[in-house]
Amino acid sequence: MSVCILLNHIRYNAMLSPLLMWNKIGRIVTLIQKDLGISPADALDKFYRSRTNQLMRDPNTMLYTMGDRYLADEVMEKK
Repeated sequence: MSVCILLNHIRYNAMLSPLLMWNKIGRIVTLIQKDLGISPADALDKFYRSRTNQLMRDPNTMLYTMGDRYLADEVMEKK
């Protein structure tokens, strides 16, 4: 199997696990909530409205492979 085919296989299989994505989103939202001192609902809303959320769901960006802290900071940094 070529490296390109293997990477595409890994990339798309990782996106097929909603449970892992939900867990990651929960951790990111918790970081946002604690850092900004806002309610969990407000933190979740902030995350879902963010460009970071959109990019995390795009398998081509592979942004979902980044750490929770990095992604939380990206959400909080962007207006």
